[in-house]
Order: sequence, then C-alpha cells, then structure tokens
Amino acid sequence: MKLIHTLFGMALVSFMSCQQPGEKDKTAGKTERNLLDPANMDTTVRPGDNFFLYANGAWLKNNPIPPTETRWGSFSELQEHNYKVLHELLEEAAAMNAAAGSREQKVGDFYRSGMDSAAIEKAGLTPLNAIMRRIDAIQDANGVMTEIAAQITTGLSQLFYFYVSPDDKNVTQQICQFWQGGLGLPDRDYYFDKDPQSVKIREAYNQYLVKIFTFMGISTEEAEAAARNVFELETKLAGASMKRVDMRDPYKVYNKFDLAGLGARTPGVDWKSLFANLKATGVDSCIVGQPLFFAEVGKQLKSTPVDTWKQYLRFHLVNKMSSYLNSEIDKASFEFYGRTLRGQQEQKPRWKRVLNDVDGSVGELLGQMYVDKHFRPEAKQRMLDLVDNLQQTYADRINRLDWMSDATKQKALAKLGTFMKKIGYPDKWKDYSKLTVTGDNYVQNVLNASAFEYDYNVAKLGRPVDRMEWAMTPPTVNAYYNPAFNEIVFPAGILQYPFFDFDADDALNYGGIGAVIGHEMTHGFDDQGRQYDAHGNLHDWWTPEDARKFTEKANVVVEQFNNFVVLDSVHVNGHLTLGENLADLGGLAIAYEAFKKTPQGQGGERIDGFTPEQRFFLSWAQVWRASTRPEELAQRIKTDPHSPNELRCNAPLSNMPEFYEAFGIQPGDKMYRPDEIRAKVW
Repeated sequence: MKLIHTLFGMALVSFMSCQQPGEKDKTAGKTERNLLDPANMDTTVRPGDNFFLYANGAWLKNNPIPPTETRWGSFSELQEHNYKVLHELLEEAAAMNAAAGSREQKVGDFYRSGMDSAAIEKAGLTPLNAIMRRIDAIQDANGVMTEIAAQITTGLSQLFYFYVSPDDKNVTQQICQFWQGGLGLPDRDYYFDKDPQSVKIREAYNQYLVKIFTFMGISTEEAEAAARNVFELETKLAGASMKRVDMRDPYKVYNKFDLAGLGARTPGVDWKSLFANLKATGVDSCIVGQPLFFAEVGKQLKSTPVDTWKQYLRFHLVNKMSSYLNSEIDKASFEFYGRTLRGQQEQKPRWKRVLNDVDGSVGELLGQMYVDKHFRPEAKQRMLDLVDNLQQTYADRINRLDWMSDATKQKALAKLGTFMKKIGYPDKWKDYSKLTVTGDNYVQNVLNASAFEYDYNVAKLGRPVDRMEWAMTPPTVNAYYNPAFNEIVFPAGILQYPFFDFDADDALNYGGIGAVIGHEMTHGFDDQGRQYDAHGNLHDWWTPEDARKFTEKANVVVEQFNNFVVLDSVHVNGHLTLGENLADLGGLAIAYEAFKKTPQGQGGERIDGFTPEQRFFLSWAQVWRASTRPEELAQRIKTDPHSPNELRCNAPLSNMPEFYEAFGIQPGDKMYRPDEIRAKVW
C-alpha cells in the first residue's frame, strides 16, 4: 500500500540520590506543570539494567490492561482523553436539529445511526441483500471480477486493493496502483507457520468461517464445505503473497506495466474490463505491488470453481461488514479477531466503536469540530519552533558525519531543507458535499462514505497531485512521514501530554514530541525513506560507497533487534522493524542535541531531584509506557513494523553515550554496550 511511516499501526543510583551535594533543586508546584510523577517509577530497578521499568514500573503495576484493550499505556490514556471530548461533540451534534448538509448534520446523523442498535439488530443481513443477489447471479470468472470491481468501488476492497496515488518515480503524476490482499488472517505466514499457536489460530479461523456461513442460512454441513473451499483458496493466494520484509523494499513493489505487458504477466485477468468497471478511464499503465500475487489470481480464476469464488465473496462481504451488522455476527467477529487473535477480553463500548467509524468515514468534518473547540492555535507556533530547531540540529549532525561523502551530504541537506511541515490540521478541508448521510441507516451510511472516498480517490487520475492533502484526521493520536510528498505530519490529536504540553518545560517537550519530530524526520533517511529524493521520487541519489556504509551501519541495528527475545522464545524481526528502529534511534539523538541548545539544556535547575538531562530521558521513557497482552504481542511480532514498547524505549538509550552520562551507566549494567558495538547512523 501507499508508503507512509507512522509513529505507532510506541544508573547506579535511585532517583532520589541523583542530586549531588550543593546543586540547585526545586519541586514543581502549582505554578509549573510537572508531568513526571516519581510515584510512577520503580526505583528498585537500576536505571542501567532496565530504564523502561525504572521509569515506569510502578505505573505498570498499578494500571492493569482494561478488559476492552489489548494494550494499555501513555498512548491509551491520551486516546481516552480524545474519546471523551469527541464523544461530547458527537452527542451534541446528534441532538441538534442541524441544517441539511452541514457538518453537524452529517456527523450527528452518522453517529445516531450507528448508535441505533435496535434498528441494526432488526435489519440483520438485509442491508447486504442487493450485493448478495449480485453474487448469486455470477456465472463465470468474468462475473467474479465484475463483482469484485463493483465492491471495490464501494470501498469494500475484495481480493486486492486498488487506489490512485503519485507514481513513486514521477510524483507529479497520479497513477493506478494495485496491492495484494484477500486474506482473512492477518498475514500470509498464518497459513503456513507450524507452531502450536498458529495451528490453533487456523483452527479457530475455520470455525469462524463455518459460523459466518451458518448465519447466511445454510446447513452446518454446507457451511463446513464452504469454509474448506474458502480456506483452500485463501491458502493459495497466501502462497503467492509477498512477505512483509520484502515489501519494505520500495523497488520490489514498484512494478510498472502497460496493459499489454500486465495481461501477459497475469493471464486470466481481463484488465481492460477491470479498469472500466473500476471507473478508471484513459489508463495506459499502472503499478502492481506484487505481480506474482496477481498472476495467482489469474490462475485461480481459471481453475477454482465459480461456486467457490461466490462462497469467497459472500464470506468476505459479511466479514468486512460484520461490525455494522446485528449482534450475533458482530460478536462472532469479535470472538475471533478480538479475543482469539489479540487477547481482548471484552468489546469496547458501542459509542467508542461508532466514534471510530465516524472518524474513519467523515473524519475531516469531525476534525473541524474538534479543532474549533480543543486545539490551541498558539500550540502550532510552538511546534513550528520545535521542528525548526530539530531540523537545524539534523543538518548539523549530517555535516558532522564521518562516513558520508560531501556529495551525498549536499543532497541529504537539500532533502532535509525541503521537508513540508503539517501541524494540527489541514489548511484546506475536504469537501463532503456529495456525501449523503441519514440518521436511520448505519450500513448505508458506511457504504455511502466508502463509495464517496473511492470516487474522491479515483477522480485524481489526470489531475495535478494535491500536496496539501492529509492522510490522517486531526483528532488522530499519531504522526507520519510521507516520502512521496517529503512531508512530516503531526495531527492535533498527538499535540497533548505525554508528547507535548504548552506549559511544560523543554526537557519534557523535547523528550516527548521532540523525539517524535526527530523520529518522523529520520524516516526520510531510514532504509526505505533514504531511497526517495528531495522531490519525493524513488531515485538513487547516494554514491555506491555511501550506500554501502549506510547498510553496514543499519545492519548493526538489525542484529541488535534480532537478538531481543519476547514471549519466552520469540525473537523480534530486526529486518521488519528496521525503519522504525532507525527512526527511534535517530529521533532521540537529534531531539537530545536540539534540547541541549535550549536555556534549560545549557544549565537548568533540577526538578524533583532530576537534572534537565535526566528529565529528558524520563520523558522519553514515559511516552513508551505500556503493557501488552501476549496474544497481541505475538501478532505484532509477525505483522507490525514497530518493535515492542519496552524495546523502543531501551534500545535507543543503550546506544547513547549521553544517556550513560546522565544516569551513570557503567560496564556491567545490563543496558551497557561497549562503544564499538553501539549503533551509530544519523
């Protein structure tokens, strides 16, 4: 899919003895916000043995994961705050007699329809009847692809993903793009791994398939046969799917074809008809992320019985729409995808689930309401000051690199200098005037919104690329780097504690949002982002020797993370998580150097016994504070390019001499690494 890097998908002495005799100290009081609470720490843990637990141990012990969550931490607390304020906005909008077509009407009616559980229960599967009748009428392989295209145009993304976005090698041009999909399990490897947990998940998935088919009104025997057929087809598709590590190579997923060449590569797929049914006119070329997958699709269209394809389409239709349907379907989906796969004990309350759907469907309308009421305009300027400081610091560090040639440095500095900075919310809001929302039909609202998004996306063909678009809504607690636009983006939702607080001291803000800013900047120079130039084009701008040296340094990070073990015997995948690990390492180092330029960083007072430098690192650790259920962690190890939170906290620190100095880390401490084996990239 479109390559966007998101933030998340997270001493020999105790803290009370960090102060040296004669040094200044003060305790934060009511006039100064102190957002580092020593009560959250576990000072029985040595900072140099496990800084994550030293900084967060008491909080972790006193804050168990709620039954509705699969992990719980600082991000979760901020998300809960956002849920509260967004819930109030939704309730207010739903209670209004708002003018037709207004943002309050569309947001309020969408929310009201989702909260009408009685109407949803009564409707059952009937909202999908028209699509089911189309599936029933399919006669051949062409009919299968026609139906798949029809569902894609309503945002259902059956079998594969289709979208329009800039051509990676010519980002001023929009182009049609195809990406593998079509699996009911989270990743191809779930179909083949032989460990007991994977076998158990496959068995549970087959039981879920049977259950969904019985909800469609067929006998248990027929449902079991249909489930076997669908699982067998998915297994064949999984076998032809590209592995996640391979998909991290932007050149491997950049496969540009004209229609004749694509047809020759994927016999069995009528691409001319497919483009017409996708409403993509005047297309002469496209990019296919995984040609082998689409070749397998063509093969299966010829060899798999049409009745099996119809079973596949029925199941995936109900599966994708399960959270908008009646309680028995919704519950069955939760039992497998929530409880079995992720260890979630209870569903989130309905209002939170509907809130997420509203944000995902009309997020920039809800975002306008959120920003109007809950975003401080002066925070945007404070953020710009932070970004500018980190940007200059990054430039200083590039200039000091001893492994990069001057020629590559100049191009790196040009790329850094052209970063587009988006903070808070879009300068131009999306126009939803063509979207119809009513207060009494949740499924139709979801389908209307999905179709609206599809039409909005496909209409980009032949038009100039709009670099002002956002890929996240303003209330989102996240951030991202987009290499095609060479932009760093920080929604309003993340510009709050523990990342950012307008009234907090610089140590906290630089250790929090400063490291996030540095993280997103470093994505422009990680193993993927470094392959895109200052204009956003996939282009090799490095000298061969510099590229070799970078790879050697990146491999140190790969090996460090390959050696980390979680869940008793499961290793982190250092190749899958490399980009995020590089971004954490670079982001923290850049943020610290930028912090040291501030007055507090050049000699500030202690607060609660901590030096400014210690407060910086404690703020960093606080950001990653979280507990995760074993089932969730097991899934993330297979599918998530982000490492577990504890490692995201500790691993970068173990490579930073400044951290060693701040907390007196010495040889023999568990986090200590000799200088010759520390990772040093940016």
